[in-house]
Amino acid sequence: MPEGPSIVILKEQVEPFAGKTVAEAGGNSKKLDLDLLAGKTVIGFKSFGKNFFICFTGFSIRIHFMLFGTYRINQHKDTPARLSLHFDDGSELNFYACVVQHITQPLDELYNWAADVMNPAFSAAEALKKLQAKPQMLACDAMLDQQIFAGSGNIIKNEVLFRIRVHPLSRLGAIPQQKLEEMIAETVNYSFEFLHWKKEFTLKKHWLAHTKTICPRDDVPFKKAHLGKTNRRSFFCEVCQVLYSSSVH
Repeated sequence: MPEGPSIVILKEQVEPFAGKTVAEAGGNSKKLDLDLLAGKTVIGFKSFGKNFFICFTGFSIRIHFMLFGTYRINQHKDTPARLSLHFDDGSELNFYACVVQHITQPLDELYNWAADVMNPAFSAAEALKKLQAKPQMLACDAMLDQQIFAGSGNIIKNEVLFRIRVHPLSRLGAIPQQKLEEMIAETVNYSFEFLHWKKEFTLKKHWLAHTKTICPRDDVPFKKAHLGKTNRRSFFCEVCQVLYSSSVH
């Protein structure tokens, strides 16, 4: 599943399509009336966490890539596209294996941009309040909660928790406030490093914990487990990542 930085890259790549008019729309999405798109001009693109938006006057098209979604710019795959947009100048955008949704409500009314870790409007203070309001939540689940950290995914979760030395099974209510603040700051920081490395095609070279077998700090085997309500893969060190587990009332 693409994480927030990958969606930001997509948004940057398609910026030249702003102002272009859709000549023809196709695809096998059953949730979208393709006739609505023909003749419409793209006014811009937005992202919120793992969501990508193609904006038109009066409505937007939301695209979520789920686990296996992909896209092609001025190219296409042999497999059927979920949504295919052909523009009046001969260019095209193609989206595959994704969820496509037609949205008529203004995006500012639907999405809290202050929760998007890569948006200039992101609010660390708001994130802290949300973390403190859920004392029983596990750190591994909090890192994937899109209402708290929109855009954070499993890679970011594993890398941030390792960086700040917090065990993924720690309860938020037991984690000191200073450490929660560090979690927030490092999630933003790592997301932008992720973006930089992704553009360089060097992201995997910088992983310290995700998919790794040995802790680079303690030279002991990483623990690998599917944890939390999300049941996503966690890679962590039981030596240097502290388990905050005191009882919470």
